[in-house]
Amino acid sequence: MSAKQKTEFRTSVLFSISFLIFILDQITKYLCNTYLNLGQPVTVFPGFDLLLAYNSGAAFSFLSDAGGWQRWLLTAFSSAISLLLVFWIFRLPKTEKLAALALCLILGGAWGNLYDRIFDGYVVDFISVYYKSYRFATFNIADSAVFLGACLMMLDIFRNRPTSPQSVENINTAELATEDETENIGNNKPHE
Repeated sequence: MSAKQKTEFRTSVLFSISFLIFILDQITKYLCNTYLNLGQPVTVFPGFDLLLAYNSGAAFSFLSDAGGWQRWLLTAFSSAISLLLVFWIFRLPKTEKLAALALCLILGGAWGNLYDRIFDGYVVDFISVYYKSYRFATFNIADSAVFLGACLMMLDIFRNRPTSPQSVENINTAELATEDETENIGNNKPHE
């Protein structure tokens, strides 16, 4: 398998993960729209309900009562982020597996909520967790994928950062050496 074929295979696997998240999100939203009544919780077990809700705003219903213009603002923003994520996935080195998975989860979630916003004008939420009288904001599979992707991205960042000041110094020295070598390309003078 050539390098180009490996890259194409890797990219198609990554986008398949995003597409599967999108499909799972849309199927669960369809089922909830079909079998649940708006605003009436169905207890699965204590602390977890299925609760159909429509969110015309952003996360935690931010801008939900803004009058309708937020639909197009959030659609444009989600579209731009989705395009940025696609570009980022294409440019990501093959060794960045955790970052690639994180980006695919975020992309799949973004597609799920973007689809709702475009075709319905709101996002269908149905997962409700609570403790006693404290209820967390209702969310969906797409939101869960975005959250999990963000957590994996943070894990990847912390996992790959230098652990000590000495490590940072070694990285800076290596970068300087590379810059010096680049400046001396084509220069026949010996190093002094």
